[in-house]
Amino acid sequence: MLYLVACYIAGSKRGVRTLSRVGHNPINIPGGVEVNIENNLISVKGPKGKLQRKIPEPMEISIEGSKLIVKRPSDKREHKALHGLTRALINNMVKGVTEGFRKVLELNGVGYRAAKQGSKLVLTVGYSHPVELIPEDGVEVEVPTPTQIIITGSDNEKVGSFAATVRKVREPDPYKGKGIKYENEKIMRKVGKAAAK
Repeated sequence: MLYLVACYIAGSKRGVRTLSRVGHNPINIPGGVEVNIENNLISVKGPKGKLQRKIPEPMEISIEGSKLIVKRPSDKREHKALHGLTRALINNMVKGVTEGFRKVLELNGVGYRAAKQGSKLVLTVGYSHPVELIPEDGVEVEVPTPTQIIITGSDNEKVGSFAATVRKVREPDPYKGKGIKYENEKIMRKVGKAAAK
């Protein structure tokens, strides 16, 4: 997702070609999913909830049978890039209301732990006081163990944003490896000054 946005902003030739190809792919509408398009506002409703998003006006969206089609007005570079980006955003909406999105975070460090208090996520990560975070609407937080946090929701951007906020509370230390990291995230470890001598 970040790659798509970066390509759109940068407008690189390679990125435009990639986004252009992505944009032409139809989006399947699974059973049980309702899609409504009004002007440049698209609404998608499914088992996991309902999402709405304004789509850039140059893009044209149509429903053909059980597929969503995104069309661009011209072959200009900016339209090609926006074409793929728009298609990816809508595809994430469909995926969000059917499957949802999930981020898993791990806490590493002596005494580091997480807990739920009502709707709040409470982190004890080496500061003089616990850090409390409240997820926004549509984001669910689970703490199956004191060193694992699972963040879920239908909106990919909200899930990713809250996960990034949690990680930022205590980013992984490249020397000792302590901190909050994503599941399967590899931390580039650095050698301390004493060890380097």
